[in-house]
Amino acid sequence: MGKLEVPGATLYYEVRGSGPVLLLICGGIYDAAGFAGLAGPLADRYTVVTYDRRGNSRSPIDGPPERQRVETHADDASRLLAEVAGGPAFVFGNSSGAQIGLELAARHPGQVRAVVAHEPPLLTLLPDADHWETVMADVERAYRDGGVGPAMGTFGAALGMGGGEEEGPAEQEPPSPEMREMFARFEKNTDFFVGYEVPGFGRYEPDVEALRGSSVRIVPAAGAESAGEPPHRAALELAERLGTSADIYPGDHGGFGPHAAAFAARLAETFPVE
Repeated sequence: MGKLEVPGATLYYEVRGSGPVLLLICGGIYDAAGFAGLAGPLADRYTVVTYDRRGNSRSPIDGPPERQRVETHADDASRLLAEVAGGPAFVFGNSSGAQIGLELAARHPGQVRAVVAHEPPLLTLLPDADHWETVMADVERAYRDGGVGPAMGTFGAALGMGGGEEEGPAEQEPPSPEMREMFARFEKNTDFFVGYEVPGFGRYEPDVEALRGSSVRIVPAAGAESAGEPPHRAALELAERLGTSADIYPGDHGGFGPHAAAFAARLAETFPVE
């Protein structure tokens, strides 16, 4: 575990395993603990790095919260790689973490070998992008007028996602103290997510031309059980614009939780260890 001072924030991060560096970037309300199940089976062949994004959980920001920019988060990831990696790293990002991974590849290609972008919610790439701009405005208005509850209700209704796996794997036993602490952090992160991340991230448009011409291998990925949902559609649209096809991963938008072993195996296929 470590902490890294970056402009405007302090990042909490964890490093496990050995081998080539693999950075896992979470999205939504998750933090490093949300990737613990995925990081475990990967740590026998990679140096796995996970972290809490600025403003979430154990990565406090300096001063009051403000609208978040994907570019700022990509620079955070770049500084973290400069701290822990001796050369270009593999990167896996889920949801808004996939957006960060794409921007990291575009802004700092020398630090990245390949990126698997799993269901990035690139709403600006969709044919109904104008509709999603209206949704972003509605979410902002709901947060301003009523706070986190109405804003999340507005956002969730617009997405229309099943969400069966987004909260992590089902627990057969009573949650441990560590699990209870994790879920408490996730609940607290919800306010920052819908109030300050969604408006900026929801309007983010990647530099597709830069990605097409980059030395970094870009692998869009979509869930086998999330067809038709906006992030799944966005992954397919990104793949088409890059002139490739999307890899299909187990489960839905949050499939890395209940299908961690299968996810790890797929990532190992994409990120070969020399």
